[in-house]
Formats: sequence, C-alpha cells, structure tokens
Amino acid sequence: MKARIVAVAVPAPLYKAFDYRVPGEGPCTPGMRVRVPFGRRTVVGVVLEAPRAEVVGTGIQYKSIAAVLDAEPLLPTELLDLCRWAAGYYQHPIGEVLATALPSALRQGGATRIGEERALRITAAGRIALATLPARNRAQRAMLEALAAGPRPRSELDASAAMLSQATKQGWIESFVVDETPVAAEPAPALTAEQASSLALLREAQGPSTGLGTGFDVTVLEGITGSGKTELYLQRAADVLALGRQVLVLVPEIGLTPQLTERFARRFGGKVARYHSGMADGERAQAWLRARAGRTGIVVGTRSAAFLPFAKLGLIIVDEEHDGSFKQQDGLRYSARDLVIVRAQKAGVPVILGSATPSFETLHNASAGRYRRARLTRRVHAVAPPAIRLLDVRGRPLDHGMSAPLLEAIGKHLDAGGQSLLFLNRRGYAPVLLCHDCGWQAPCKQCDSRMTMHRGRGRLVCHHCGAESGVPVKCESCQSRALLPVGEGTERIEDGLRDAFPGKRIERFDSDRIRKRGELERLLEDTRSGAIHILIGTQMLAKGHDFAGLSLVGIVDVDHALYGSDFRALERMGQLVTQVAGRAGRVGQQAEVILQTHEPHHPALRSLLEKGYAGFAESLLAQRKQLGLPPFAHLALLRAEATARGAALTFLQEAAALLRAEGVALLGPIPSPMERLGGRYRAQLLLQSGSRAALQKLLAAQVPSLDDLKSARPVRWSVDIDPLDLF
Repeated sequence: MKARIVAVAVPAPLYKAFDYRVPGEGPCTPGMRVRVPFGRRTVVGVVLEAPRAEVVGTGIQYKSIAAVLDAEPLLPTELLDLCRWAAGYYQHPIGEVLATALPSALRQGGATRIGEERALRITAAGRIALATLPARNRAQRAMLEALAAGPRPRSELDASAAMLSQATKQGWIESFVVDETPVAAEPAPALTAEQASSLALLREAQGPSTGLGTGFDVTVLEGITGSGKTELYLQRAADVLALGRQVLVLVPEIGLTPQLTERFARRFGGKVARYHSGMADGERAQAWLRARAGRTGIVVGTRSAAFLPFAKLGLIIVDEEHDGSFKQQDGLRYSARDLVIVRAQKAGVPVILGSATPSFETLHNASAGRYRRARLTRRVHAVAPPAIRLLDVRGRPLDHGMSAPLLEAIGKHLDAGGQSLLFLNRRGYAPVLLCHDCGWQAPCKQCDSRMTMHRGRGRLVCHHCGAESGVPVKCESCQSRALLPVGEGTERIEDGLRDAFPGKRIERFDSDRIRKRGELERLLEDTRSGAIHILIGTQMLAKGHDFAGLSLVGIVDVDHALYGSDFRALERMGQLVTQVAGRAGRVGQQAEVILQTHEPHHPALRSLLEKGYAGFAESLLAQRKQLGLPPFAHLALLRAEATARGAALTFLQEAAALLRAEGVALLGPIPSPMERLGGRYRAQLLLQSGSRAALQKLLAAQVPSLDDLKSARPVRWSVDIDPLDLF
C-alpha cells in the first residue's frame, strides 16, 4: 500500500502549506490537528486537504507526522473554509490564520474533552452574612456582593482560593453545575411603535436556511442611544433559540461583555457564555469546544469570537458595529465585523449591525441596497435626547482644563441628585513635561513622541511604545528646575474635581486605574447604584453603558478629535461626540451635554450639531466620493520597519516595483507619520484602487514573493487590507 501524503498548515509566516507522510492507516482528514517536525522544532499544525497517494520516483523525502492529535476534525468544514477565505483576502499565511482561530490551549495540542461547567452562587446564609459583615471586611464583602448580583464562574471573582474555601465552609456560597440550556426567564417588555416596526423588518430575514432559499441578510439597526436596540437583539435571539439554533453577539471591548451577558442571562436564564482574551486559556478552550458541540446557545464575545465554531449557528449580532476595536491591528489584521458578514453569507444566516453612529462603510452599503436599514429615532422614554451645546472657552481661565461654566453645571446637577461624566481620551496627568526656561519637552528616547507624565505613579510613560522613566527634577537641556506639566490628562481632571467637589465620590475609568480582574464591574455597579457622583472616563465609557442617574456629560477637549493625519479623523469625532453624549438622560430625566472648544465655528462641529449624525455623515460621504476615498475606493497598506534608518524605505521601493498594475495607484513609499517607534524606523506604501478585484489580484500575485527580495532580510513587513489607521 502506497504511503499517504497530506498538506499541513503550520503556525509560521510562510504563504504555503507543507507536505508530510501520514503514519499508519488511521484517519487524517482536513481540520484535524497534527504534531509535525518543522525545522529544529516540533509544532502543531492543521491538515488542509484529504490524503493523497505518494508518487514514487520523485526523489522527494517527506517527513512523517509525529502524532495525529484528533480522532475527528477539530475545525469544522465551515470554519476551515472561513480561515481559507481570510488568508486569501487579508493576504496572510494560512497557518497563522488557523492559529488565530484556535484558543491557545488547543493550538498547543491540548485535549478536547468538555468538562462539567460549574459556577458559584450565594446562599441564604451568605446574604445574611453580607448584611452583617463589618465594613472592614472589604474583600469578603466584595466577593459576596458580586455573587449577590448573580452566579459567577470562579475565574470571574477577585478572591483568593483560601477566601472561597472559608466562605464555602461557612455555608455562605456553594458550587453548582451550570444549566447550559437558555430558557425563557425574564418576560419581554412592551415595545414602542418604532421598535415593533423595526423588529418586523428584522424578522423578514428568513433566518437559518430551511430549504426555502438562503437565510443570509444584513440589516443595519440604526438607533439613537437609549432607543432600545438591545431589546430587539433579545427578541431576535429568542426567535433563533426557539428554532434550536445558536446566537453569536460581538461587542468591541471586554468591558462591554459583562453588561450584555447579564442582559441576555436575565432574559433567557441558563448559560450565556463569554469569549474574550481576558479569560484564562482553559476557560477559552472550554467555551470554544462548547460552542462547537452546540452546548452553548448564546455567546457574547469580542473580536476573536468571530472564529468560534458553532454546531447550529442561526444569528450574528454586531453591537457598536462602527467601533474600530473590531479591527485587529497586528498579526492577522482582520475586521471581525466584515469577517462575520462573510461567514453569515457562507452559512446562510442573518446579521444585525447595531449602532447609533454606523460606520461610513455600513451607511454606504445600506444606501447601495446591499444592506437593509431599520431606524429607531426616539428614545424608549418620552424625554428627547439631551441637547448638545458648545462652550466657547477662548479667553476663559481654565482650572485643570475645566472652565467655570462647566464646573458650575456639574455642581447644579449634583445638587439635583444627578451624576456627571467628564470625558477626556488622554490618560495620565499631562501629555507634556515642559521646561519653562528653554522650551525643552521630555522626549521618548525610543519614539518620535513626547512622554506623558503620570503623577500618581511618579513616572513618565510613552503611550506609543510603553517606555517608562522617572520624572526628572532638572531640564536635560539647560539644567533648569522650572519643569511644568502642560496639558490635561484624566489624572489632572480628577485632581481638579476633587478640589472643586470635596466630599463627593469621584472615580476615574481608564486603563491605569482599572487593572485588577473585576474592578471595572465593581465600579460600574457602584455607578449604577448612585454611589459614584462624578465619573472621569476615556474611550471605555464612550459606548454601550447604561447609567440611570447620569444627567450631565462634559467633553473636556473636543478640539483634540477635530484634527488628525488620517482621513477618518472627522468620522471618528462625530461618532465619539454622539456616543459620549448618548450616555446622559437614558431613563428619561432632563440632561445636558457640554462640549468645551476653542473652535466653536469649525464646520464639522457645526454640521454635527445642526444636522445630527445622519446629516453630518451624508456631507462627509459626499466629500469622500469626490476625493476617491473609502468607501468609494479600496486601500491596502504595506508597512515595513527596521532597526536601521532607511532600510524599510529601501524595501518598500523594491516592493513598489513589483506592485505596479493598471487600475492600482501607489502612494509612496514614505516614512510613517511617526517614523521612529520603539527604536525601529517605519515606512509605508499605500495602494489605492476603485476595484477591489484588481487590488486583490495584484496582491495575491506579488505579496508571497516579497520575502524573496534582497532588501527584505533586515525588515519586518506586513500587509493591512482595508486599513483603519494610516499611521
């Protein structure tokens, strides 16, 4: 009997699969994991094709597979096909795509047995203990409070093993097997007329293919903040669960998964799974395997959940579809939103794209008739959305970046029992440390950027490469001690508010403040309970959160969002302002939004305030069309970096000679806007075409050969299809 040969994709940056001899006569079919020798090491790869007979006399010496790890394909055909599509479209090695699709434990060859899932819950004795425990027992109280809000897996509790063991012995908490079957729990509320109309439109999609034709359909659910989009997600999920199908819900950030998971769990009970990078490796592998086995009805996850295998996928929901976090910015640079639309098309299932501020690409697809569009223009509660007003701060004295009218407004809302949110998308105390005598600014020694001062940590930090140093006492240029922190970050805003409102609880929501597991959930719960009076937030509070008591939103520096080297800067500004403003007045109370600006007459700001997001987007889309920019053209960005100045540019100049084709324009190569980052010099080459097919054809023909260029040896390079950042 002739030996069998199979093509195996290995996790390496190489644009091809490798042939191996199959040992023995056992099965070795596409989607199975195998352990194979590769160079001087052994790696876990995935079989791509059915075995073929070895051709005798070729002189080729095939290495043998060391071990076949699966008795049946781990990756279903549907997921394997999706990975092949992603490798082709995003011009990325198939082995690395497959590694992205697998959780770490499985791509390292881990076992595929599904364990019994258990969680912890509070008992009646635990609720009594919670009411009587002294305030000084903070850790125990925090653990019991978390469980009082609902059962939690052990991994989601910020508690030591000893504490949990003691609480179990005391009879305060107990372990139980999680019921994985979603069932009706909380009744659905009555819908508004607009919600009912939009739900009818969403239900026009046939759903999972039933033999009557494809069920693929994309509907944009465009609803202002507070209009009840989540309720429509829940009702469509109920439809699909009733058919015995599964639901995937994508959210842009980990911080949004607890809130949405809780909403789905309250409605359906049973198991609503999470899937994101903050989970332990074993948890992620179990969630992956449960979805594959059809044992999880609903999964709420971030970007990587787009690759989850599903036994009976019936609906995909993308919440906050406009958010840039759905685009992976390193490695396989895929868009999770775009990937699940392709996946839905292949699987014949409907997609809902929800947002108050749809991306320009989504709006363009809706206008062209490729997507349907359902609109919610009114909030569920009778009060209209808060009015947004510009506060001209030119010539006004600023206290820690805040004007007197803004501080007065905060005081007024506090007196009325409301909460306030101040938004500033800059961490740290001050973005610049300046010498008052000579003008020196503390630079990052690894980047073409300045260091940000973090006063709480007593450090200077580069927000681009992560480099840190102590805060100097003297100027490095003139030795003067007149060093001044210039500008505002969230730490400085926090200091100013503590001075202005002593006795009020003020909390800062940024990645410096929130480091521990469960910390964000605790702060969000305190916000909802009214225990926190003033919030200072970065991007993590700009979307998706419901705070019933929030009546004032202030954007400290809207001008920062008006200017940028990227053509998408104004689109992001409009989305950011609209999303942040939407946090206020969500349960019907009178609310206001204040934007501090030195540019009160900026045309984009005026357009946003006078026409709303829809009119603002329409005018900017008209400009994009005139300029031949996305979504009316298609882009690919070839990036390169090297330790030696000029090496990246030399490589891109050679690459440009290969990437010339009719219908594709080359812009560059040029140094990147920030040329030096993390000690490496960067350059970029932009490809632009009115034809996606022409661009893809060129890239597919030439990208695999770029590593063969002589100038490629000292260079790291990558291709970014449909780039979101030209930086």
